[in-house]
Amino acid sequence: GAETDLDLGHYERFTNAKMSQLNNRTSGGIYLSVIEKERRGDYLGKTIQVIPHITDEIKERIRAVTEKEKPDVLIVEIGGTVGDIESLPFMEALRQMGNEEGRGNAIFVHVTLVPYIAAAGELKTKPTQHSVRELREIGIAPDILLCRSERPLPLELRRKIAQFCNVQEHAVISALDVDTIYAVPLAFHEQGLDELIVNELGLEERFATADLREWRKLVSTIKEPSEGSVKIGIVGKYVELEDSYKSLREALTHAGVANDLRTNVVWVESEKLMKDDYEQQLQDFDAILVPGGFGKRGVAGMIRAIKYARKSGTPYFGICLGMQSACIEFAQNVCGIKDADSTEFKEDAQVALIFKLRDLVNVEELGGTMRLGSWDCDLKEGSLASEIYGGEKQIAERHRHRYEFNPEYKETLEEAGLIFSGISPNKKFVEMVELSKSKHPFFVGCQFHPEYRSKPLRPHPLFVAFVKAAWQNRVKSENLKEDVTREKPIISEISKSEVTENAKAVGDDS
Repeated sequence: GAETDLDLGHYERFTNAKMSQLNNRTSGGIYLSVIEKERRGDYLGKTIQVIPHITDEIKERIRAVTEKEKPDVLIVEIGGTVGDIESLPFMEALRQMGNEEGRGNAIFVHVTLVPYIAAAGELKTKPTQHSVRELREIGIAPDILLCRSERPLPLELRRKIAQFCNVQEHAVISALDVDTIYAVPLAFHEQGLDELIVNELGLEERFATADLREWRKLVSTIKEPSEGSVKIGIVGKYVELEDSYKSLREALTHAGVANDLRTNVVWVESEKLMKDDYEQQLQDFDAILVPGGFGKRGVAGMIRAIKYARKSGTPYFGICLGMQSACIEFAQNVCGIKDADSTEFKEDAQVALIFKLRDLVNVEELGGTMRLGSWDCDLKEGSLASEIYGGEKQIAERHRHRYEFNPEYKETLEEAGLIFSGISPNKKFVEMVELSKSKHPFFVGCQFHPEYRSKPLRPHPLFVAFVKAAWQNRVKSENLKEDVTREKPIISEISKSEVTENAKAVGDDS
C-alpha cells in the first residue's frame, strides 16, 4: 500500500493490471535513496552527481518493475513538460535506457498540444514543433506523436507536423477531445496506434488484431444507457476539486454500465448541510454516498446526511470516514449515546466510538503511518455484504486509514440493530457494517476503499449493488408520483361535474 499519482489509477482501470508502489516513482524517493546509499558508503566516498548516480537509480527502479511481473511491454510515463528542470534527470535516464535496450526494443511516444485559435479559426503546430525540438536537444527522438487538440487534425496539418518533427506521417496521431475518457482507446485504434506500436516493437507474431467488442459495448452504454439515469449525491469535504474523488467517480460509472444506467453525480459540500434546509438539499437524490476524508471539518454535515438517508430509506453507502460517521450517527440517534465521537475530531471524547489504530497510539508522524494496502475481511454469513460478494466467506480489499471502530461498543450497537457484517480475521478491525433489508433497502458502510479495485469491464460488486439500489429507489419514487398523478385527474373531473350540476340546479347560465 502506498500513496501514488492519480494517473496510476487510470492505468489500472484501462489495462486490468495490478499496480503497487513499485509502479510509482518520485524525485523525492530517488534522491532520498541515493543519499542513504552515500551515507552507507555504497559509493566509496565518490562525489554524488546527477549523472551517473541519480540516473542509474532511476533506471534501476524502472527495471525493478519488470523483475517481478515479467511484462511483455513496460510503459514508462514521465509527467511534466519537456524542458522542466525537475524532469531532466528522468529524461536523461530514459535516453540512456533507449540506447541500452536498442532499436526495436524501445520507442518514445510524445504527447503534445495543438491549440485551436478561435480568433484565427485555425490549429497551430508551433507548440508541437518547439516541444519536439527541445526533446531532440535532450537526445530523445520521438517515434510517435499524440497531438492533443479540440478539433480533428486535417491531413495537410499532419503532413506539416511530420515534416518539421521528423516522424512518419502515420505516426502523427490526433488525440481529439472526446465525450468520455473510455472512448480514447477506440479513437486511437481507428487511427492504427495499437498496430503501429506492435510493429515498432516487433510483436506482430505475438499479438493478434485487437478485439474491442466488449469495449465498444462499454462506451455505447456509457453514452446511451437503456435504463435512463440515477442521481447520486456525494457528500464530501473536498468536492471543489473533483479529482480528489476520481477513483470513486469512475467506480460509479462502471457500476452504471453494469446496470445499463447513467450515474449523474451531484457534489455536495458537507459543511453546507449545517443549514436548516439540509433535508431539502438531499431529498432529490436517488442515493447518498459519503466518501473518505480526514479531520473534523464537515463531519457534522456528513452525519446529518447519514441520518436523513437512514430515516428516509434512501440508499446509503459509506466509505472509510463514511462508515465511521455512520457508526457515530447510529450511536447518537438510535442508541442514545449523545457523546459518541471520534478521537480524530475530539481527542478527549467521553465515548470514543472511533479511535486511533492501536498500533499508532504513540506515533506522531503522519506520512506513511496509516493501515495501507490489501487486507483480508471475513464476511458474516447471510448478511447483505455476503450476498453482494456472491456468498464469499472472505474477501481482500485495499485500505487507507488511521482510525478504527472501538470494539468495546460493538455489542451495544448490535443490540440496537446495526449488523457488523465484515470483520478482520484476527477479530481486531471492523471492516463492514449494515442495516438489515427489513429495516432499510440499502445501508452499507465499509472501512476499506472498494473504488480502488473497480475496472470498466469488472465493476466492483459493492458499487453495482449500490447503483442498483439507487435505481430501485428511483423507480419506487416515480411509481408513487404516477399514482398521485393518476388520482388527480379523477378528482378534478368529479369536481368539474359537481360544479356543472350545481350550476344547473341554481339556474346559472354561466
